[in-house]
Amino acid sequence: MQSQPDGGVPLYSANGSDNTAMTMADEPGPHSSPAGSRGTGRERISRAAYELFSRDGVRSVGVDAVIARAGTAKMTLYRNFPSKDDLILDFLRRREELWTRGWLEAESQRRGETPREQLLAIFDVFDEWFSQPGFEGCPFLTVMIEVGDRENPVHRAAVQHLANVRRYLSRLATQAGISDPDAFAHQWHMLMKGSVLAALEGDKAAATRARDLGELLLKSHRV
Repeated sequence: MQSQPDGGVPLYSANGSDNTAMTMADEPGPHSSPAGSRGTGRERISRAAYELFSRDGVRSVGVDAVIARAGTAKMTLYRNFPSKDDLILDFLRRREELWTRGWLEAESQRRGETPREQLLAIFDVFDEWFSQPGFEGCPFLTVMIEVGDRENPVHRAAVQHLANVRRYLSRLATQAGISDPDAFAHQWHMLMKGSVLAALEGDKAAATRARDLGELLLKSHRV
């Protein structure tokens, strides 16, 4: 497995300690540098929040835990992120940069030569992701559910980040010659989201099942 971009999903031992130095280079998925490594106060807080929010969700993690993980002063956090919502928004932006673009899209492109192959490769990538001991699901979905108010900026941001995933799918559908790429992108995204939830439920073959359905969907579009 090729190395992954800095700043992504970490792996943790059963006691919550950081196992990144030992195991992360060999695991599929986007990875993170330890939060306490060198960087500006803002960057250390951003990395710490990313790791904790990815693992435990945005509602169960308090700002004190982020500060402790980052090794910074409380004023450093509030100077850069006036509210917890600002910290969550930064987390979602970082997730898109590292997970959507830096990992999912990049791996899809690397593994497939044609749009069809690149679409199906998403589920090959998912299959490896789902098998990680630290698999935590999709934070875009989790945040959207945890923050249920549709007018809340955090909820709206999560919805937008999901829409940005569909933009990539729509682009591949257009390249594949599908007549209604936006409708196709919604269908393919449903397979992706459903497989994530099934994997969280414990279905070890979730990605393979979704890939099989994807093959049928592509055939229905003569791709």
